[in-house]
Amino acid sequence: MRKIKNEELGRLTVEEFKKTDKRPIVVVADNVRSLNNIGSIFRTCDAFAVDKFHLCGITATPPNKEIHKTAIGAELSVDWQYWENTKEAVTNLKSEGYTIISIEQIENSVMLDDFVVDKSKKYALILGHEVMGVSQEIADMSDLAIEIPQYGTKHSLNVSVATGVVLWYISKQY
Repeated sequence: MRKIKNEELGRLTVEEFKKTDKRPIVVVADNVRSLNNIGSIFRTCDAFAVDKFHLCGITATPPNKEIHKTAIGAELSVDWQYWENTKEAVTNLKSEGYTIISIEQIENSVMLDDFVVDKSKKYALILGHEVMGVSQEIADMSDLAIEIPQYGTKHSLNVSVATGVVLWYISKQY
Protein backbone atom coordinates (compact mmCIF):
# COMPACT_ATOMS: atom_id res chain seq x y z
CA MET A 1 0.00 0.00 0.00
CA ARG A 2 1.25 3.45 -0.92
CA LYS A 3 0.45 6.32 1.37
CA ILE A 4 -1.26 9.15 -0.52
CA LYS A 5 0.59 12.47 -0.54
CA ASN A 6 -1.22 15.62 0.63
CA GLU A 7 -1.00 17.19 -2.83
CA GLU A 8 -2.80 14.15 -4.28
CA LEU A 9 -5.85 14.52 -2.02
CA GLY A 10 -7.48 17.23 -4.13
CA ARG A 11 -8.55 19.28 -1.12
CA LEU A 12 -10.33 22.60 -1.52
CA THR A 13 -8.55 25.87 -0.98
CA VAL A 14 -9.84 28.11 1.81
CA GLU A 15 -11.51 30.31 -0.82
CA GLU A 16 -13.19 27.30 -2.46
CA PHE A 17 -14.31 25.93 0.92
CA LYS A 18 -15.89 29.27 1.87
CA LYS A 19 -18.04 29.08 -1.29
CA THR A 20 -19.21 25.46 -0.90
CA ASP A 21 -22.52 24.39 0.55
CA LYS A 22 -22.18 23.44 4.20
CA ARG A 23 -24.18 21.07 6.34
CA PRO A 24 -27.02 22.78 8.27
CA ILE A 25 -25.05 22.32 11.49
CA VAL A 26 -23.36 24.78 13.80
CA VAL A 27 -21.14 23.86 16.72
CA VAL A 28 -21.30 25.87 19.95
CA ALA A 29 -18.48 25.78 22.51
CA ASP A 30 -19.96 26.45 25.96
CA ASN A 31 -16.96 27.78 27.89
CA VAL A 32 -14.35 25.39 26.50
CA ARG A 33 -11.08 26.44 28.09
CA SER A 34 -8.35 24.51 26.23
CA LEU A 35 -6.87 26.29 23.24
CA ASN A 36 -5.78 22.91 21.84
CA ASN A 37 -9.37 21.66 22.04
CA ILE A 38 -10.64 24.78 20.27
CA GLY A 39 -8.10 24.32 17.49
CA SER A 40 -9.01 20.67 17.16
CA ILE A 41 -12.72 21.51 17.00
CA PHE A 42 -12.02 24.07 14.25
CA ARG A 43 -10.24 21.36 12.29
CA THR A 44 -13.13 18.92 12.80
CA CYS A 45 -15.68 21.56 11.75
CA ASP A 46 -13.69 22.02 8.55
CA ALA A 47 -13.51 18.25 7.92
CA PHE A 48 -17.29 17.87 8.16
CA ALA A 49 -18.21 21.16 6.40
CA VAL A 50 -19.98 22.66 9.41
CA ASP A 51 -21.70 25.96 8.67
CA LYS A 52 -20.31 27.89 11.65
CA PHE A 53 -18.49 27.57 14.98
CA HIS A 54 -19.78 29.68 17.90
CA LEU A 55 -17.24 30.40 20.64
CA CYS A 56 -18.83 31.40 23.95
CA GLY A 57 -17.75 32.75 27.33
CA ILE A 58 -14.19 31.84 28.35
CA THR A 59 -13.60 30.11 25.01
CA ALA A 60 -10.62 31.72 23.28
CA THR A 61 -10.82 33.03 19.72
CA PRO A 62 -8.46 33.35 16.77
CA PRO A 63 -6.01 34.69 15.99
CA ASN A 64 -4.10 32.68 18.55
CA LYS A 65 -0.92 30.66 18.00
CA GLU A 66 -2.06 27.86 20.35
CA ILE A 67 -5.38 27.50 18.49
CA HIS A 68 -3.51 27.59 15.18
CA LYS A 69 -1.18 24.81 16.32
CA THR A 70 -4.01 22.24 16.35
CA ALA A 71 -6.34 23.94 13.83
CA ILE A 72 -3.51 24.13 11.27
CA GLY A 73 -5.39 26.82 9.37
CA ALA A 74 -8.97 25.61 9.84
CA GLU A 75 -9.63 28.74 11.90
CA LEU A 76 -9.31 30.56 8.56
CA SER A 77 -11.69 28.30 6.61
CA VAL A 78 -14.48 27.81 9.16
CA ASP A 79 -16.77 30.77 9.82
CA TRP A 80 -16.92 31.58 13.52
CA GLN A 81 -18.48 34.07 15.90
CA TYR A 82 -17.74 34.99 19.52
CA TRP A 83 -20.48 35.46 22.13
CA GLU A 84 -19.89 36.75 25.66
CA ASN A 85 -22.22 34.07 27.00
CA THR A 86 -23.67 30.87 25.65
CA LYS A 87 -27.25 31.78 26.57
CA GLU A 88 -27.14 34.71 24.15
CA ALA A 89 -25.81 32.48 21.36
CA VAL A 90 -28.43 29.79 21.96
CA THR A 91 -31.25 32.34 22.13
CA ASN A 92 -30.10 33.73 18.79
CA LEU A 93 -29.83 30.27 17.22
CA LYS A 94 -33.33 29.37 18.44
CA SER A 95 -34.68 32.53 16.80
CA GLU A 96 -32.99 31.41 13.55
CA GLY A 97 -34.83 28.08 13.69
CA TYR A 98 -32.08 25.79 14.93
CA THR A 99 -32.84 22.66 16.94
CA ILE A 100 -30.61 22.95 20.01
CA ILE A 101 -28.86 19.71 21.00
CA SER A 102 -26.64 19.41 24.06
CA ILE A 103 -23.99 16.72 23.74
CA GLU A 104 -24.17 15.63 27.35
CA GLN A 105 -25.21 12.92 29.79
CA ILE A 106 -28.68 14.16 30.69
CA GLU A 107 -31.84 12.39 31.86
CA ASN A 108 -33.80 11.13 28.85
CA SER A 109 -30.93 11.79 26.46
CA VAL A 110 -30.90 9.99 23.10
CA MET A 111 -27.98 7.67 22.49
CA LEU A 112 -26.02 8.89 19.48
CA ASP A 113 -26.50 5.65 17.57
CA ASP A 114 -30.29 6.06 17.95
CA PHE A 115 -30.33 9.65 16.68
CA VAL A 116 -31.86 10.10 13.23
CA VAL A 117 -31.20 13.35 11.35
CA ASP A 118 -34.26 15.19 10.10
CA LYS A 119 -32.88 16.77 6.91
CA SER A 120 -35.51 19.51 7.05
CA LYS A 121 -33.98 20.85 10.29
CA LYS A 122 -30.92 22.90 11.19
CA TYR A 123 -28.93 21.73 14.21
CA ALA A 124 -26.88 23.55 16.83
CA LEU A 125 -24.64 21.12 18.72
CA ILE A 126 -23.61 22.37 22.16
CA LEU A 127 -20.36 21.04 23.60
CA GLY A 128 -19.30 21.95 27.08
CA HIS A 129 -16.45 22.78 29.40
CA GLU A 130 -13.82 20.05 29.78
CA VAL A 131 -14.69 19.36 33.44
CA MET A 132 -18.19 20.74 33.97
CA GLY A 133 -19.68 19.84 30.58
CA VAL A 134 -22.64 21.75 29.16
CA SER A 135 -24.01 24.11 31.81
CA GLN A 136 -27.39 23.30 33.36
CA GLU A 137 -28.77 26.62 32.07
CA ILE A 138 -27.93 25.64 28.50
CA ALA A 139 -29.13 22.06 28.98
CA ASP A 140 -32.47 23.56 30.09
CA MET A 141 -32.64 25.59 26.86
CA SER A 142 -31.94 22.55 24.69
CA ASP A 143 -34.53 20.75 22.61
CA LEU A 144 -32.83 17.44 23.28
CA ALA A 145 -29.60 15.86 24.44
CA ILE A 146 -27.45 13.33 22.69
CA GLU A 147 -25.19 11.02 24.65
CA ILE A 148 -22.27 9.09 23.19
CA PRO A 149 -22.42 5.43 24.30
CA GLN A 150 -19.33 4.50 26.32
CA TYR A 151 -18.26 1.14 27.69
CA GLY A 152 -15.13 1.78 29.76
CA THR A 153 -14.44 3.10 33.24
CA LYS A 154 -14.31 6.81 32.37
CA HIS A 155 -17.48 8.90 32.30
CA SER A 156 -16.64 11.18 29.39
CA LEU A 157 -14.61 11.80 26.26
CA ASN A 158 -12.39 14.78 25.55
CA VAL A 159 -14.57 17.58 24.13
CA SER A 160 -12.73 17.65 20.80
CA VAL A 161 -12.98 13.87 20.47
CA ALA A 162 -16.71 14.02 21.30
CA THR A 163 -17.13 16.68 18.61
CA GLY A 164 -15.52 14.40 16.04
CA VAL A 165 -17.59 11.38 17.00
CA VAL A 166 -20.89 13.30 16.88
CA LEU A 167 -20.11 15.17 13.65
CA TRP A 168 -19.01 11.96 11.92
CA TYR A 169 -22.19 10.13 12.92
CA ILE A 170 -24.51 12.97 11.97
CA SER A 171 -22.64 13.76 8.73
CA LYS A 172 -22.86 10.19 7.48
CA GLN A 173 -26.67 10.56 7.51
CA TYR A 174 -26.59 13.38 4.93
